[in-house]
Amino acid sequence: MPSFGSSSAKNLKTLHPNLQAILLEAIEVYDFSILCGHRSQQEQDKLFAEGKSKLKYPDSRHNQYPSNAVDIAPYPIDWEDTTRFARLAGFIEGIAHTKGIKLRLGFDWDGDNDISEHSFLDFPHIELKL
Repeated sequence: MPSFGSSSAKNLKTLHPNLQAILLEAIEVYDFSILCGHRSQQEQDKLFAEGKSKLKYPDSRHNQYPSNAVDIAPYPIDWEDTTRFARLAGFIEGIAHTKGIKLRLGFDWDGDNDISEHSFLDFPHIELKL
C-alpha cells in the first residue's frame, strides 16, 4: 500500500481538513506526492514571477491557512505525462464526490470537462470550490 513520504506528510498538515481527508483516502490506493499546500508570500511571489502561477499573494487559494489548494503529482513523477495527472485528479474528484466536497481542477477551471478552452493548464493543482 502506498504511503506519504516525509515531505508530502509535512505538506498535508498545511491543508484544509477536507483536502486532508480526501488525500488520506486516496493514498491508500494511488501512489502520489503532495508537492505544495500552503504557500508563503515569498513562495507565491516567486512562482508568479516565474509564470508558474497566475495569481499574486494573497490571491491564491494556496495562500490561506489552512490551504484551500494543493498541488499533487502521481508517483513516480513524469511532468510530460499529463494523462497520469488527469487520471489522478479524476480519482481524487471521485473521492471528494462521495464526501460531498466540490473541487476545481487546474486544467478544467470552469468544470465543464473541456480542457481545450483553457490557456493555463495546471495539472498538479486541485482546490476546494468555495
